[in-house]
Amino acid sequence: MIVAQGNITLFNPSSPMQEPDPGYGQLFGVLMRRKIWFLGALAGTIALAAGVTAFMPPTYRSTMQMLIESNYRERRTPGDNSVSFADPNVETDTATQVNLMRSTPLLQRAVDELKPRYSDIDVDRLTRRLNIVQVQELRGNERVNTNIVEMSYIDHDRVKTREVLKALQRVYQDYNLEQQRNRLAKGLSFIDRQIPQVQAKVDKAEADLEQFRKSSNLVDPEDQSRALVESLRELQKDQQSNRGELASAQARFSALQQQLARSPEQATIASRLSQSRQYQALLAEIQKTEVALAQQQTRFTAKTPFVQQLLDQRERQVALLQQEAQRVLGSEASSIAGSDAGLFSTGQLGENDLKFASDLTQAQVDFFAARARDQSLVAEAQRLQAQLQRFPTLLAEYNRLLPTVKLQRDTLDQLEKARQELGLEIARGGFDWQVVEQSKVGRQVGPNWMRNLMVGAAGGLLLGCVAAFLRESADKSIRTSEDLTKQASIPLIGMVPELPLSELMPTTNFAFGRSTNAGDTSMLQVLHWAPFRESLDLIYKNLQLMTDGSPMRSLVVTSALAGEGKSTVALGLAISAARLHQRVLLIDADLRRPGLHHQLQLPNDHGLSTLLTSDRALTQSAIQPASTYSDLPISVLTAGPTPTDSVKLLSSKRMRDLMTVFEQHYDLVILDAPPVLGIVDALLAASFCDGALLVGRMGHVDRNQVSQAVGMLSRLNLVGVVANCSESGHSYYYRSAPTPA
Repeated sequence: MIVAQGNITLFNPSSPMQEPDPGYGQLFGVLMRRKIWFLGALAGTIALAAGVTAFMPPTYRSTMQMLIESNYRERRTPGDNSVSFADPNVETDTATQVNLMRSTPLLQRAVDELKPRYSDIDVDRLTRRLNIVQVQELRGNERVNTNIVEMSYIDHDRVKTREVLKALQRVYQDYNLEQQRNRLAKGLSFIDRQIPQVQAKVDKAEADLEQFRKSSNLVDPEDQSRALVESLRELQKDQQSNRGELASAQARFSALQQQLARSPEQATIASRLSQSRQYQALLAEIQKTEVALAQQQTRFTAKTPFVQQLLDQRERQVALLQQEAQRVLGSEASSIAGSDAGLFSTGQLGENDLKFASDLTQAQVDFFAARARDQSLVAEAQRLQAQLQRFPTLLAEYNRLLPTVKLQRDTLDQLEKARQELGLEIARGGFDWQVVEQSKVGRQVGPNWMRNLMVGAAGGLLLGCVAAFLRESADKSIRTSEDLTKQASIPLIGMVPELPLSELMPTTNFAFGRSTNAGDTSMLQVLHWAPFRESLDLIYKNLQLMTDGSPMRSLVVTSALAGEGKSTVALGLAISAARLHQRVLLIDADLRRPGLHHQLQLPNDHGLSTLLTSDRALTQSAIQPASTYSDLPISVLTAGPTPTDSVKLLSSKRMRDLMTVFEQHYDLVILDAPPVLGIVDALLAASFCDGALLVGRMGHVDRNQVSQAVGMLSRLNLVGVVANCSESGHSYYYRSAPTPA
C-alpha cells in the first residue's frame, strides 16, 4: 500500500520531490537485495580464517608479575616539618619503569644470556613476543593502575617461555640494583655540587645586605622608619601650637600699628629720635628761632638784615638737626631726609606714644620670631617627609635582600642535612623490586579459534558490504521509489506493494463479498488483497486531487517495458473508481498483444479493433461487464481481434470520436496501453486522453529506460509515476495490525 506521509504531495502533487538522504533502511535494503554477494563474501572469509587457523602451530604463554616500589621517597617524622632531599632524576612512576623494561639494552642482555641455549632468539623476536603491562584494579567505578607489572612471553616452545622470563627477571633485578647505586651516588654528587653554589649565594646575599646598610646608612630600615614617623608626628604637634602663637602675635601687632598710626620702622625711628636729648635740644632751638622769625616777619620784610639773619640761623640749626638724626639713625636717616616737617614731626613723641612704639616693636619681634619658627618647623617636616619617601624603596630593597639571605641559609642547612641522609640511603638502596608471581611452564593460548573466526567474520562483513555495494552500484535498475522519483523528475502518485507468496492462500474471502479457491487465477487474489486495494484507492484519490477541480475523464496507463504490471494497475484503478460510485470503462488498448481478456476471462471476438474498423454506431454489446471480480459496475472493452496495422487504427479520427462518446457516457475511461519504448501505440492512445500515468516496476526497469519513457510522454499530459512492487508499499496500518487469533 502507498505510504501517505512522505512520498506524495497530496495538495500540490506537481511540486518537485526532495531527494531523501540515504538512511539505514536503504543500506539494509541494498544488503538484502544483494544478499548472495554479501553472504558469499562473509562465508568465504570465515572459511579462509578457519583454514588458516587449522594449519597454525600451537603457541604457549608464560607470565610473571613483579612489584615495583620505591624506598627512596620523602620521609617525615612526627612534629618535624623538614623534608628530606632526593635526586630529582630518580624515576618513581611505574609507567616509566615499564618503558625501561622494554628498552633494547636490557633486552639485549637477556638475549646474550639465552643465546647459548636458544640460538634463534634475537632482540626483534623478543620484542615482538614480549608484552609488559601494568596490572589494574577496580576502585569504586574506576580502574586504576597498580605498582604490579605483568610480563608475558609467547612462543611455540612451552619451556622456552618460562626460561625467557627467568632471564628477564635476573636482568631486571641486576639492572635495578645498578641503577639504584648510580642514581643515589649521582644524587650525592649533585648535593656536593650544589653546596658550594649555595654557599656562594649565601655570601653574595650577605654582602649585598651589608652594602645596602652602608650605602643607606641604615641598620634596620623598619625601626628607623617608625622613629621618623614618630618624630614627624611630634613636629606636626609643635607646628599647630606655634601657628596659634603666630596668629596671636600678628593680631597684637596689627592692633598696635593701628593705634600708633605708624609703621614699625617709623615708630622705631620716632622713638629713637624722641629719646635723643641732643636732638630734642636742637628741636627746641629751632622752635625758638622760628618764633623769633615769625615776630620779625610781622614787622620787617624778608630782605631786611634781621629776617635774613634769622633765616640763616634756622638753616644752620636744621643742618645740625639733620646731622644729629644721621648720627642717631645711621642709614635709616634717609627715610626722613629732605623734609623739615619730617625731621620735626618724627622726633616729637609723647610718653604714651613712646610706650606704644616700644610695644609695637616688641610685637613685631614676637611675630617675626613665631613666623621664623613656623618656617623652621615646616622645613623640618619637609625634610622628614623627604626621608620617609625614601623608605618604601629602601624597605622594599631590604625586604628583598633579607629573605634571600634567610632562604639561602636555610637551603644550605637543608643540603647539609640531606647529604647525611643520602649517605644512609646509599647503604639501604633506593628501590625494592619483588617477584610477586614466578614464571611457570607456558600454557597453550593458540591458535585461538574464536578470535580468528570473529576476525574473519568482521572482515567478511566488511568485504560482503563492499561486494554488495559494488554490485549495487553496477546495477542500473531502479530499486526504490525514491530512485524512480529522482530519475523520472515527476510526481510520485503512489506505490503498489509486491504480493508475498505467503499471501496466496488456498481459499480467500474478499471485501466484495466473493470468495475463491486454489483453482481461481492469482489476478483475483491480487485485486482483492487488502494492501493492494488500499494502495490503488490512494493512487486514484491522488489523481483526483491533481486535477485542480476539473475531473479527469480519460487516463492512459502505460509503462516503459512490458511486464511492469500496468494492466494490473489499470484494473485496480478501475475497481477503486467504481468503489467511489464512478462509472468506469476499462479499455484494452494493446492491439498488438492484448491480454486483459485473459486476465478477466472475457471473450475477445469483438472489441476496440472491431469498433475502429467498422463504421457502425457504437453498441453496448461490444462493452462487457467485469462481474467476475466484483459486484461493482465496471465496464470492459477488450482489444478485439489483432489488426494488421494498429498504428493506423489508433491514430484515426474514429478513435477520437470513440473517446468522445466514451467520455460522455462514463465518468472515467482508463486505457491499458502497450509499453512506450519501441512502439508508438501508447503515445497515440495518450494523445486522446486527459492524462497519462507511467508504471515502473522496481528491479525490472533501469534508469535510462525510465528517462526515455518520461521524455517521450513529457510532451503529453503526463500526470505522474506509480512505483510497482515497492518494498515500502505496505502501509504502517497493515504492517502493525495484530494477527487475528
